[in-house]
Order: sequence, then structure tokens, then C-alpha cells
Amino acid sequence: MQTLSSLKDDYENWNKIIKKSEDLIDFVNLLKSEKDVSLKHTAFEEYINLSDIVKNLEFELQLNGEYDSRPAIVSINQGAGGVDAQDWAEMLLRMYIRWSEKKGFNIDTLDLTPGDEAGIKSAVIKITGRYAYGYLRSEKGVHRLVRLSPFDTDHKRHTSFALVEILPEAEEAEAIKINGDDIKLDVFRASGHGGQSVQKNSTAVRVTHIPSGIVVSVQNERSQAQNKEIAFKILTAKLTDLELKRISEKQSKIKGEHVSAEFGRQVRSYIQHPYQMVKDHRTNYQTNKTDEILDGDIDILLKSYLSNQIHVNNKKNTH
Repeated sequence: MQTLSSLKDDYENWNKIIKKSEDLIDFVNLLKSEKDVSLKHTAFEEYINLSDIVKNLEFELQLNGEYDSRPAIVSINQGAGGVDAQDWAEMLLRMYIRWSEKKGFNIDTLDLTPGDEAGIKSAVIKITGRYAYGYLRSEKGVHRLVRLSPFDTDHKRHTSFALVEILPEAEEAEAIKINGDDIKLDVFRASGHGGQSVQKNSTAVRVTHIPSGIVVSVQNERSQAQNKEIAFKILTAKLTDLELKRISEKQSKIKGEHVSAEFGRQVRSYIQHPYQMVKDHRTNYQTNKTDEILDGDIDILLKSYLSNQIHVNNKKNTH
């Protein structure tokens, strides 16, 4: 049903473009005998809008990977940088949430661990929408922020790091079956900022998959059963991804190798001082619209990376 719905959307979108193109051609033909400049301006604006729609749909045609149409599980963890890194992790979380909202995608918070003084230590969200994973798979890696620290009384420049991992949600039919003997389950009290919101019962869950060493902690929900269910969902996605890596080299690119979030390993830098710049180190694309990027306008970065990858792959296939 999901495939059918997707195909139906494609069919309707391209039909709308055909209809708009025909209407625009008729309109331009009528304008040939007119001298009204405003009408010509209207026709040109319609042409630009139609071109933008076509470009977006043409780009989505390139998101034809086996997992590109699936929901994306986005994991963000603070790296080196102390409180600034925790604040940076929260800024990245906001960036992806704002991007999702602008796309009209659904966002589910699976887990969120607040920072000691500000920001977050880690967060896991699921973004559901057309080509969510296809777009966001380019975000995996270490993200670096350079700015004047709001937490430094001397207002010195600080560099912070955060690690972003992107996973396609595993479908039930292909999900890895987890052996209960391979699991170590721990429960503990959820952490908080203090006050009445602190959990007095052990509702947080830590699931350790012994053979792989993968550890998933969830404390977002008030129910231990809910936290356990979410933890196993995340673990299943991670194990499925791990299995796909073993199947072939092509599938091993889905998540990328694990790297530590520290200097020298960043895929993208965000500079707020002494100048404004966002640079993707994989494509060398850069822009000075740092504030807009952090507010969720990341399509230009996503498309730049994905288009570059498609070009590289086509070049390899040619050789």
C-alpha cells in the first residue's frame, strides 16, 4: 500500500506539471499579441515556479536507493567540547526538526537525554516522510561548530563537536530476529534537571546486545515497557544495518563507519565567528547563510552532497 501510494503521488505530480505546462504555453501564445508588460512578468514567474517544481521532482527521481523512501532514525550525540558540545547537539536536533516541519514530515522523539547545564547529551528521533532517509543519509558523520561560547565568561572562541548517525527504519519482514540469550537488560532511574519531574521509579532501560557490543539506552517515556519497546526498535535498526554491511560493500555505505566526534573527523563545519560560513568538507560546497542553515534550510547542502555522490558513482560506472 505504501508503494502504491508513492506511485500514485508520482503520477498525480507529473500530470499536474503537464497540465501547468500546457496552460503556460497557451498563455504565452496569447501574450504574443499583447503589450502588457505585467502579464509577461506573470508568465515569467509561472515559468520559474514550474521549473523549480520540475527540478525538485527530477532530483527525487535520483533517490532510488533500496532504503531511500523509508523513515529515518536520526541519532545525535555530543562530542568533544563539554557544555558547548551539549548545546551544539541540541542546535543540530532543532535544525533537523525544523527541516522536517518545513517538509511536512512527522517527527517522533524516541529518546532524549538532557545535558548537565544546557543542551542535550544525546537524542534519537524518527522522521517519517517521503524520501526521509534518502535525503538525510548525507548527514551521517561529525558536525563541527566554531563560535564565541555563551558559557565562557571570557567570551572566548570555542570549537564543539557532535556525532550524527542516520539509519533507515527496518521493516518487520526483514528485521533481525534477536536472541533473548544475547541480550543484557538493565533498568535505572531516568535522569533529569531536578524538581518534581525527576523519576522516582526505575523506568529507564539500557539494552546491551552482547555479540555486537551495541548499547541502546532509552529514558524518554514514563513507562518502563514503552522505553523497552523503543530501545528494541532502535537496536533492531542498528543490527539490521550491521547485517546489511556484511552482505555487500554497496550496502555497507548505508550508515558509514563509526567515528569519534572530535577534531579532524568532521564532515561539515559551521562557523559563527569570526565570520559566517557553513562548509561541507566532502564536496567543498560552502555558504555564508549559517543562521538559515541552522534554522532548517539544509536542502541545498543535502542536494549538493547527494548530487555529488551520484556524479561520482556514474563516473565509476563509466570507467
